Amino acid sequence: MGSLQKAVSSEGYPPFKLNSPKFDQGNFYGRLRHFIDVIDPRTLFTTEAKLQASIRLLDDFKHGRLQSSTTDKQLWDAQKIKQSMIHPDTGEKIFMPFRMSGFVPFGAPIVVGLLLPNPSMLQTVFWQWINQSHNACVNYSNRNATKETPMSRFLMGYFGAVSSAVSIAVGLNILIKKAQNFSPATKMMIQKFIPFPAVATASTCNVLLMRNFELSEGIEVFDQNEKMVGTSKIAARKALKETALTRMFLPAPVLIIPPIVMSVLEKTQFLKKNPRMHLPCNAVVCTAAFGLALPVAIALFPQVSQVNTSDLEPEFKGLTDESVLYYNKGL
Repeated sequence: MGSLQKAVSSEGYPPFKLNSPKFDQGNFYGRLRHFIDVIDPRTLFTTEAKLQASIRLLDDFKHGRLQSSTTDKQLWDAQKIKQSMIHPDTGEKIFMPFRMSGFVPFGAPIVVGLLLPNPSMLQTVFWQWINQSHNACVNYSNRNATKETPMSRFLMGYFGAVSSAVSIAVGLNILIKKAQNFSPATKMMIQKFIPFPAVATASTCNVLLMRNFELSEGIEVFDQNEKMVGTSKIAARKALKETALTRMFLPAPVLIIPPIVMSVLEKTQFLKKNPRMHLPCNAVVCTAAFGLALPVAIALFPQVSQVNTSDLEPEFKGLTDESVLYYNKGL
C-alpha cells in the first residue's frame, strides 16, 4: 500500500489529515467549528455521483495516487461529505433524516410541535413520542458499531425515554391545569416551558438506558498513537456523565428561548393584526434556536476526551508508561 500523499495547500485550510478533524479539538472554538461542519445541512443535497467521487479521492490520497493539482480544500470537502453520509464502522449510507446533518432540518418541525400554544393532552403525548422516536433513530443510526449491541438495548432506551417524556409532560400539564393560584395568562406562560424538563429528562434517560452496559463492561482507552491500552469502567462513567450533561443542555436553548421570543413578538402590532403568522414566526424562531444550540451543546466536551492514567483502575499503571490516555465519549 502506498504512503499518504500531500496535497496542494489551500489558503485558510490546514494540511489535510485522513480521518482527523479540520479544527483543533483542544478548545471550545475549534470543537464548535468542527461540529458546525458535521451538522451542515447542505450535505443532504449531495448526489450519489458526488459521494462516490469523494470516496475515490480519499482512497487516492490514502494510496498515494493523488493528482498534483488536488488541494487540501478538495480533500477536506470530500471527507466532510463522506463522514456526513457513511457510517464509519458499517460503511453503509445513513438514512437522510437520521444523519447528524439532518438533525436540525428534520427535527425543527418536531420542536415547533412541542411548542405549539395551548396543546391538548393528545398533542402533548404525540409530539413527545415523535421527538423521542426521532432521537432514538438518530442515536441508533450514528451508534458505535465496532461491537454489536443487542437491539433489546436500544428498545429499552427508546421505551424508557418515551415513557419518561410523556409522563413528565402530561403530569406537569395536569398539575398546571389544577393549580388554583395561577391566572389563565400565567398558566399559559408556564405551559410553554413544560416541554423542556420532559425532553431533558427523557434524553438523559435515553443515554443512561442505552449505554448502561458500558458501566459494567468499560470502554476502550487508548494512547496518543491510538493504540488500545485496555478497557476502563472509570472512563466509561466519565464518558457517560459528559454525554448526559450534553443531552441535558441541548434542549435548554431550543425549548426555552423560543417561548421567550414569541412572548415578546405576540405583543407586537404585526402579530396582533396577523394572527395567522404566529405559526410561521414560531417555526423560524425554533429552527434558528435549534441550529445554534446543537453545535454549541455537542462542542461542550471533546468527542475524544483525555483522562489521567493515575485516575484509572490500578492495573493501567502496569499497562502503559503514558501519563494521559484517551477515550471516545460518543455523541
